[in-house]
Amino acid sequence: MSSTMQNYEKLKALLLENKKWPMVYMFKFIVPNKDGMVDNVKDKLPKHGTFSYNHTKSLSHVAITCKASMKSADSIIKVTEEIASIEGVISL
Repeated sequence: MSSTMQNYEKLKALLLENKKWPMVYMFKFIVPNKDGMVDNVKDKLPKHGTFSYNHTKSLSHVAITCKASMKSADSIIKVTEEIASIEGVISL
């Protein structure tokens, strides 16, 4: 099993400890500020979420935070996997 897959399994196990769903989850990613990447990541995050952005001083990267009510651990994993697979994006 790859280390990425192990990370998602660990995250899923932690999420499943929560017995009350839906729950508010905070997604956080660091995205290169080029070629529409920020918009690409935002488009993959839950539309009903609350967004905040923080730029690096050099404006080369943007930290995107999205807090959203999520229905299940699987829905959180799906969003995280999809965005983390984009080259250059760092998942926090």
